[in-house]
Parts: sequence; C-alpha cells; structure tokens
Amino acid sequence: MWCLKLLLTLLWNFHDVTCQWNVWLPRDISAMTNSCVVIPCTFMYPSGIKPYRGIHGIWYFGQPYPQLFPPVVFKTRTDVVHESYKKRTKLLGDLHQRNCTLLINKIGTEHSGRYYFRADLGGANMYTYPDFAELKVLDQPSIDVPEEIVSDLNLELTCYAPDNCPDMSPEIQWMYTDYLPDPEFSNDYLEEGNTAVLSSTLTFIPRPIHNGQLLGCRVFYPNTTLVYERLISLDIKYAPRSVWVNLSSEVMEGKSVVLYCEVDSNPQARISWMFGDKELVWDNAANISLQLDDLSAEQEGVYICVGDNGYSMMNTSLYLTVKYPPREPLVNNSMTVLEGTSLDLHCSAQGSPTPTLTWLKDGELVGIISADKLSVLEIKEITPQGDGHYRCLAENQHGRASSSLNITVEYSPILLDGSKCTVVREGVQCVCMAIGNPEPTIEFYLPDQNITINETDRQYSFHTHTDGHTSTGMIKMRENGEQVDKDGPAVNVHCSIYNMYGRESVILELQQEKKYMMAVIVGSIGGVAVIAFIIAAVRYVGHNNKKENGSPRQEEVPEKPALYYSAVKKDKQNLRKKVVRHDGEMNHDNNIVSDEGPLSDGSGVLCADYMRSNFFIL
Repeated sequence: MWCLKLLLTLLWNFHDVTCQWNVWLPRDISAMTNSCVVIPCTFMYPSGIKPYRGIHGIWYFGQPYPQLFPPVVFKTRTDVVHESYKKRTKLLGDLHQRNCTLLINKIGTEHSGRYYFRADLGGANMYTYPDFAELKVLDQPSIDVPEEIVSDLNLELTCYAPDNCPDMSPEIQWMYTDYLPDPEFSNDYLEEGNTAVLSSTLTFIPRPIHNGQLLGCRVFYPNTTLVYERLISLDIKYAPRSVWVNLSSEVMEGKSVVLYCEVDSNPQARISWMFGDKELVWDNAANISLQLDDLSAEQEGVYICVGDNGYSMMNTSLYLTVKYPPREPLVNNSMTVLEGTSLDLHCSAQGSPTPTLTWLKDGELVGIISADKLSVLEIKEITPQGDGHYRCLAENQHGRASSSLNITVEYSPILLDGSKCTVVREGVQCVCMAIGNPEPTIEFYLPDQNITINETDRQYSFHTHTDGHTSTGMIKMRENGEQVDKDGPAVNVHCSIYNMYGRESVILELQQEKKYMMAVIVGSIGGVAVIAFIIAAVRYVGHNNKKENGSPRQEEVPEKPALYYSAVKKDKQNLRKKVVRHDGEMNHDNNIVSDEGPLSDGSGVLCADYMRSNFFIL
C-alpha cells in the first residue's frame, strides 16, 4: 500500500511539472502569397522556474528538435535565421508576457508547413513545445464546392480568403455569374482560434445547361496590386434530358444499316438498343451504334434506345422499314361447290411497301384491285359461269408473286338448243346435247314403242360423246314401212338428261332440211331427164374434142355435192351466252360418225349425213 502511494505521488508531481510547459497557437492558419500572416502564440512554463537573464524564444520550421538543425524562422538573441526568412519575420508578442506571436511578411508557397516555438528561460530551462501551427500559403482562394451538384436543386458555393494580415484586408468578388439564373450573394466574417477568414457565398439553382461552365472567385487587396483568382468548372449531375437517334429509315432486304444513339446526361448513361424485349447492345458512353447486316423482313419494327444514368431513365424509338418484294400470297384451297353457293376467296400477302392485290379469273380481271395485306373476293350464289381458274396477284415496286386455286361448280343438266330430230336419207336422226357437272347421262325414249334407248341398247344406232361438261347423244331410226306424210316421217322421241343434281326430259322436235327435200324431188321426178341431158352433153363435148385433137378425150365426171347441216353450231354459240365455262370443244378425231358420214365438225357442230341424190333410170 505504501509503495502504491509513493508511485501515485511521483506521477502527480511529474504531471504537475510537465503540464505547465504549454503553448496555445492555431493548428491551421492560412495566408495569400506575397501577403503577410500573424501566427498568434501564448506559452506557459512551470511556475517554479525563474527565468535567468530574461526569456528568449526561437521559432523553428518543419520540426521541433534542435539537434536536427531545423530552419530557424526567428530568434531573439541573434538575427541569424534561415535564408528564406531573412528580413521577413518579426516577433509581435512580449515574451515576458508569455506572448510569442509571430509575423511573417512576403510569404511564399515555400513557407507552407509546421511552425514550432521553443522557450529559453536560461540554463537548462529550455523547452520546445510539441504543438505546432500549420501554415498554408495559398496562391488562389479556396472554393467550397459540394461533393455532388444536382440539376434543379439549390446550390451554395462559398469562396474563402484568409484575413490574417493586420496591414491588409481582402475583398471577394464572383466572376462569370451573368449567365446564372437569379444568383444571390452573401458575405461573412469568420474568426476562430485566433485566425480570421472572409467568405462570400453564391446561391443559385443550376440547370443542365450550366454543366461544364466556368465560375470564378476573385480575391484582391485594396490599394495593392495583389489579386488572386480561382476558377471552377461546374459538374452538374442531371438525368438524361435528350436521347437522339437516326430518323426512321427504309432499307432494302439484304442490305446493311447503322442505328446511332446519343444521350445527353451527366454522368454518362448506360445506353442500350432494344428490339422488342431483347437487348441487342449496350455501353456506358455518351453514344452507341448498332449495325445490322443482311437485313430480313423479320428485323423490321421499332428499335428503342434507352439511356439510364442512375438519376433517371429516358428513351427514344425509331421505326426501321425493310423493303422487300411480295411473298407468295396465301389463298383458299381449290374447291368444288354447288351452284347457288356463296363463298369468299381470301388472299393475303406480305410485302414492303404493302402490295396491291388483284384477282384474275381465267386471265381476266375480277373484283377490285386493293392495296392491302388482305383482299376478299365475294361470290354470291355462284353460277356455272363461276367455274374456272382464279389467281391472286400481289405486286409492288420491288417485284410480284401469285397463287391460284380452281373452283369447280357442280350443277344440274341444261338442255342445249341444238337438240332436235332431223330427216335424213335413211330415215330420222335425233341428236340430244346437254351440259352439266358432273357431265349428264343421255337416254332416248320412244313412247310409241315404250322403248328406252341408252348405251346398253344395241338394237338402234346409238352414239354418245362427252367433251368437258358437255354430253352429246344421237340415235338414227330407219324407215320400216312407216308412213311418211308430206311433212316427213312421223316420229315421237323424248330425250332424258340427268346427273346427281337433277333430271330433265323433253320432246325433240322434228326438223326437215329443205335441201334434202329438194334432192328427193329432183331424184324421183326428174331423174330420167337429168341423166339424158348429162349423157348427151358428155357425148357432144367428147365428139368435139376428138375432132380438134385427133384423139379421144377422157370424160370428166362431176363430183357429187355434199349437204351439211350446221344449225347446231348456231345453237351452241347461243349457249356460250348462258354458260361461262365450256373450254373443251369437240375434236375432229372424236366425232360421232354415222353409218354414211361425219356427224360433227372439229368444234362440236353436228353435221348432216353426206347425202346422195336419188336417181331413177327408166
């Protein structure tokens, strides 16, 4: 316990001695170059020490240890000081009053650093105080700038000038403030720790337009030539305020294009090009380019450039049009419909620019020409005329394409006007013609004999022929003692035509050819006279030739004339006005031939038998 009390006593006595060596001076003090500065200083020493031959003081620069020979700033006993402080320093305080205040004139930036004071009381009573004053010699004023300046938020900038020279007082002015919106100025004088600072505060609301612009603070001392300036560039943070991209453009399929985007923001934004939900490219930069090669139609659309710098996000879009010729149109499948059915034919085609769509039927225009991606051809209650080949043609300035379909119209049989019975040399020939889809089946019915004649009947001369949707049937009936009146043979023939959609039966009218009747009359009444006249003429001509040439001349026999009946051809021409589609015409090789000669020509026209005149020799 006694040892502990002794230790505490020694520590207290040591504390009481050392704590009395104290100094008070500003830790930080500043001054402008070529001006002066006063470093306030007050020191204390232990009360038990009596100064021997007065109190002396020494100011060191850089460090407090004399044995390291620091530069001497000021020394009371001699004028020997460091070269850089000659005739520049002066002790303003009274050391006997424990005032060690120091004045330094015409300071330069090389004088910036730590200053230490050493008290010399004589003998061994010398002490260098560890505390120091940090002097900052400025060649320009300081401006307090916030770490972050944000657009549209109130901003305060403060300019500081040290006022630690008793012979000169500074003044502050702001420069380049004319472009600022409603700037406000306020001055203040701060004094702390025996140092003084003059300040001027500039207040305004910055805009993005002010980013990068200069502001200046000028410090000057009236009645001197000392002027100090400090310029700063405003770094104003702002969200993207504009995103510039190419104008919407048109590019041909297979070519290349470069999309350019520039974002005005501070700091630089993260820029990305988007196509739909897909990010194509990005970079932290002021601008970015997107190159698209070998363009296809699928790359047409809206491209969006997005800029985001953390303060906000902004985007701008453009539409990229890819030009290309029409693709093959999409149309209905070929179809078979019943007469009277209403239907819509659809045609859609892709192309850029939008192609015009044209409907053609068998090479001729139908409907209207439309400039749209879809064209609908409406057919109401289709007739047999609607049967045919339909083609949709899509075309634009870069090319054309087409697709087609066939429409087959099925309908019940229609009797053609060429159907009739005709008197021929052997008797009566009846022809029945009909059109329909499916092609009609033809039968003849003789009600007087209650006989039905069709392909299975071999008793009569029955022939049929089909050409497309047209069917032709013919029978020939010879006279078997039947009575013939003055108008010709008496016949009663019905023609029956039918397919899956209907049946029709008509009585065929008997028509007598005038040429044939005349030939009969000539043959039966004047046969003898005509033959006698021809024989006499031949002999007379031959006799004369023999006389002239001296040799007999071969007799020339005139060719017998053939008589043709073409009324059916005229009827079939009238039928074309009623039925649109009758592409197939009867081929000459497929003629229905009677026993004596041709029935029809190459166009399906029924012809009469080749008839010879009846000559009777008396």
